[in-house]
Amino acid sequence: MISPSHVCLKLAGQAHIMADENKISPDVVKQLRALAHDLSNALETIVQATYLLSQAKPPESTRRWVEIIDQSSQEAVRLNQKLREILRSQS
Repeated sequence: MISPSHVCLKLAGQAHIMADENKISPDVVKQLRALAHDLSNALETIVQATYLLSQAKPPESTRRWVEIIDQSSQEAVRLNQKLREILRSQS
């Protein structure tokens, strides 16, 4: 299954290439903004849940998984912010 962040990154990469040549069509920008917004909502839930899990003082084996999820979700947040920067440059 392809993750939403993978779709966003692929579209952002295509958008960046197109931006070098021309502006992205308003329809594509609108779709990408909607995806970035939905991705932000999903990531916020993951980040908050990860924080709450870490505060519950889980056993070591579980704590490591929580750390992995936290690191990955923070990276996804960073990538989504980059996508939003590209989209802002298209306005």
